[in-house]
Amino acid sequence: MMRPVILILSLLCATLAFGAGVQGDYVEARNADVFVGACFANSEGGFAGDMAVFGWKISTGTWQGATLDGLSVVGVVRAKSTLGDPNHSAYPVKSVLIVDSRANAEQRRALKAFAQRMGGDLLQDVVRVDYQPIALTIDGDIHGAKATLAAGDLAEIQTRALGDGDHTCANSVVWYMPLTKLEHAMPAFAVENSYRGQGLGAVWKSPGKPSAFVGAFQVQE
Repeated sequence: MMRPVILILSLLCATLAFGAGVQGDYVEARNADVFVGACFANSEGGFAGDMAVFGWKISTGTWQGATLDGLSVVGVVRAKSTLGDPNHSAYPVKSVLIVDSRANAEQRRALKAFAQRMGGDLLQDVVRVDYQPIALTIDGDIHGAKATLAAGDLAEIQTRALGDGDHTCANSVVWYMPLTKLEHAMPAFAVENSYRGQGLGAVWKSPGKPSAFVGAFQVQE
């Protein structure tokens, strides 16, 4: 008589395990154009695009058993060369993680693990972890490309939709892909893009460039 109960419980546990995951919004900005013509992109290759700020806001979901609804995590990286350049390696890459200060100890561990899963090799050499209040908002949907990210006073991104006047030439395309896997993404214009923290041996401010992406993610653990 116990077997049906055991079977039901086993199926329930398997379903819950499979269902573990998160979804939400994403924004990134680099110090090189991502929506650009080939001539301009080649002029930046090896000289720019070695620094980036990117962040995730989890709207709902769990990771490593922790509920992360409404929490955010930000990665900041400084590479040896241009990130995403198919002709030259950007590694080694040093990184800083900024974790939502509202998270408890379990949630902080889960946010770090989530960011490193999503960031891949970019977030494997973490030299510093900061805890700051993080606000990531997208006005409307990602097609409007208007997003704001503020990680305490350490990092900031503001974007708007691309316009005709933002094209460096008539043949502008998405030259670099987003730094993480996304369900959907739109290139955007970075009105603000800055990092003022410690750990990477550099701070930067790189506004006024079509150097951003706004996107949405959904991932199973």
